[in-house]
Amino acid sequence: MTSVLPQEIAAPSRLSFPQGFRWGAATASYQIEGAATEDGRMPSIWDTMSREPGRVFRNHSGDVACDHYHRYRDDVRLMSELGLGTYRFSVAWPRIKPDGSGPVNPRGLDFYDRLVDELLANGIAPMVTLYHWDLPQVLEDRGGWTQRDTAYYLADLASATIARLGDRVATWTTLNEPWCSAFLGYASGDHAPGRREPQAAYLAAHHLLLGHGLAAQALRAGGARELSITHVLTRVDAQNPHDAHDRDAARLVDGLQNRIWLDPVLRGHYPADVLPLFERFGAADAIRDGDLDIISTPIDLLGVNYYQPALVRAKVGAVGQANYPGSEGVDFPPQGLPVTGMDWPIDATGLSDTLVRLSRDYPGTPLMITENGSAYHDILEGDRVADPDRIAYFDGHLRAVHKAIERGADVRGYLAWSLMDNFEWAYGYDKRFGLVYVDYDTQRRVPKDSARWYTQVIRDNGL
Repeated sequence: MTSVLPQEIAAPSRLSFPQGFRWGAATASYQIEGAATEDGRMPSIWDTMSREPGRVFRNHSGDVACDHYHRYRDDVRLMSELGLGTYRFSVAWPRIKPDGSGPVNPRGLDFYDRLVDELLANGIAPMVTLYHWDLPQVLEDRGGWTQRDTAYYLADLASATIARLGDRVATWTTLNEPWCSAFLGYASGDHAPGRREPQAAYLAAHHLLLGHGLAAQALRAGGARELSITHVLTRVDAQNPHDAHDRDAARLVDGLQNRIWLDPVLRGHYPADVLPLFERFGAADAIRDGDLDIISTPIDLLGVNYYQPALVRAKVGAVGQANYPGSEGVDFPPQGLPVTGMDWPIDATGLSDTLVRLSRDYPGTPLMITENGSAYHDILEGDRVADPDRIAYFDGHLRAVHKAIERGADVRGYLAWSLMDNFEWAYGYDKRFGLVYVDYDTQRRVPKDSARWYTQVIRDNGL
């Protein structure tokens, strides 16, 4: 297979994005907030996992992270200086409902009240994600996302949060990347809660989607003006597109990466080729009459997180990958592309193709890039972090977004991942994705060259 590198995408001298295109950046609660035991917050599954030796790089944790809980005013001022128009953040479930399902903790909501007011005072639109992976540990002790009740508890969180913030927050996202929550959390064990049980992964997949639908209904009842869900999506290529077995392998992985999450929400049913996996792993009974009507509650915006393409081939005896439960016989060969600091291959055409495919296969749902970015080994020298590779990554992927718009994709905005360096899950603080460099010893923030470059993109509404 021949892939086109980002720099090979046609680059006119001037690219302008549509008027009203939303520019911003994104973060997540556990990755930046810190204050892990303050104001009534109780442990999440990531607090627990980070205390299990060997599960997170150098046993790092989010106990302090970027100390955003105490420094949010300075961080919002920095966002304003960078010209961000939208800030996507997540609320911490164990901060708002410390026992997962019981009473609301007013002090937890107070923080988000202050944050939203500060954003609005600086002309920045808040975009709230309800769930970005920090499930209260007390709920995991009851089975976590393998239990149907957890979906209803998410809806309760939605009702409580919009009751406090709904008068000022227009755009709401139910879930961030349920693929990660289900398949990294319950199948491969790379993410919290660190389980390696394929049956649990498929139970979690359905209950996460059910939780999305219930939360969407609760948010709409609370007056939400714009509802969304965010998925991590990609193009899945067969190594030899002329080989039927390779094509079947690509369809299988596409089903587990993309369609299992998209079809229930946007078409009201699971893909026919994915349902047998629920049967195989003993999770089919979790899908009850009426569930898909709930899951397919209409949304106004589909969030797209994109980082890398996928390449697969059929191979007899291949064990597959644990994060795609049921992928035996599928091999994931090297792609021969440049890589980021995460060893993720770089191919911006995967983003443009994904956006065009979404607009073609799921017409009528506007799209927004809710995460896109790259980690590199950043070095602070004085008051500067030179990160030309990140600038090239952003530039190539923004050109890919523009190309998709030219091809008919209805893309409404772009949020860089991430606003600042932060706790990168199992990688701890070893990987830096931020536009802003964070010195974790002093909590000093230093905008990288990429931040200044992005500010100019926002001012120009183009490249």
